[in-house]
Amino acid sequence: MKFSRIALLSAATLAVAQPQHNHARLHGKRGTPVEARDAAYTTVVAGPVVTVYELNGVTITYDDVQAGIKSGKYVLIGDTLQSVAPAPAPSTSAVPPPPSSTPVPSSSAVKAAVFVEKPTTSSTPTPTPTPTPSSAPVAASSSSSQAAATSSSPSKPSSGDGDVTAEFPSGTIPCSTFPSAYGAVYVDWLGLEGWIGIQKTPSYSAGAKSISEIHTGVSGGCEKNSFCSYACPPGYQKSQWPSAQGNTGQSIGGLYCNSNGMLELSRPSYKTICQKGAGGVSVKNKLSKNVAVCRTDYPGSESETVPLDCAGGATLPVTNPIASEYYEWEGAATSAQYYINPAGASVSDACKWGTAGSNMGNWAPVNMGVGTTDFGTFLSIFPNAPTNPDGTLDFNIKITGDVTGKCEYKNGQYYTNGVVSPTGCTAGVTKGGSAVFEFS
Repeated sequence: MKFSRIALLSAATLAVAQPQHNHARLHGKRGTPVEARDAAYTTVVAGPVVTVYELNGVTITYDDVQAGIKSGKYVLIGDTLQSVAPAPAPSTSAVPPPPSSTPVPSSSAVKAAVFVEKPTTSSTPTPTPTPTPSSAPVAASSSSSQAAATSSSPSKPSSGDGDVTAEFPSGTIPCSTFPSAYGAVYVDWLGLEGWIGIQKTPSYSAGAKSISEIHTGVSGGCEKNSFCSYACPPGYQKSQWPSAQGNTGQSIGGLYCNSNGMLELSRPSYKTICQKGAGGVSVKNKLSKNVAVCRTDYPGSESETVPLDCAGGATLPVTNPIASEYYEWEGAATSAQYYINPAGASVSDACKWGTAGSNMGNWAPVNMGVGTTDFGTFLSIFPNAPTNPDGTLDFNIKITGDVTGKCEYKNGQYYTNGVVSPTGCTAGVTKGGSAVFEFS
């Protein structure tokens, strides 16, 4: 069973989203699209989907959701738009205003909505995708966090030594050539020849307003009539996605491999393939083991395949998207979502679609979210409720730096200003300041 959760907030607030599954869509009751794949794919035929919209525990209609977003009453912020925003803390533990003029969310202002998407009974079973050798599931651990590095020589992504400032020569590089020279990071454990997601769109043509036929590749490289997604170095993110998106809300992203087998910019207005975020946010690992931090490939395959391997004692930048310059889903701004895996898990084991009980990948116990809007930068830590609500990490997380309010994960619980908050916590960053997610 798949679950989708989407955060709706008042226009003056921000909460960061939590993606859970490969298909992002906001819709009323209707059937899901059919994904038909040949020998290189998996055929998936899902049953009808019913989406239930709740605002603070009260069911609201799809029309009200759409009207609220269009009017500006609500701001939909999410990485894959399948998320749950941390519920507002009690008024006694509300985040205090920052010393600067930057607005921060207050408990009275937040209007969090949880949308749960549940497939009804289907007469057609959904088969399990056949794993490729490079992405075989790792041995499962208990629901409590375990150091899960199982490979004696785990794969690591390339360092992304290419020039992220170099303009990409659209239409001149073969699709068989991974664009590492332009900053893309080669990921070798997914069986996709360095790419982190392949979306085959045989019926797509330039100028299309939407894309109705999308097949997600599970092996092989970037081929004709496909969008090929890639990772970027720490602090940077993919800059390419087409204006045409899935006609039922699926996100699509990456360079486009045209019918001549050449890579094209899918967002021609942006000439480089990686772009910087707002900066000012990092992760600091005080542990002796590494921590795999995996961002969702969004827009794109929406699997947690963007790797950040933070070694013990290291500090690395975390990409902090600027909402006004980043991908919009149906006119709504989106932010970044990260999955935090157990200490010691390699990125090759963790930054991919996981398995139940593994505590890794989309089953990682804890999510963190990062995003910047006109109202400031907001950081969140919250549980991966749809897939692993009872899972715990074997270390603590605390947001430190120039922040308003205290947000931390300690001994398996979330705290807002020292008060237990089961649904997570959010902190605002003061204007011009910086913040750190500390692992200890």
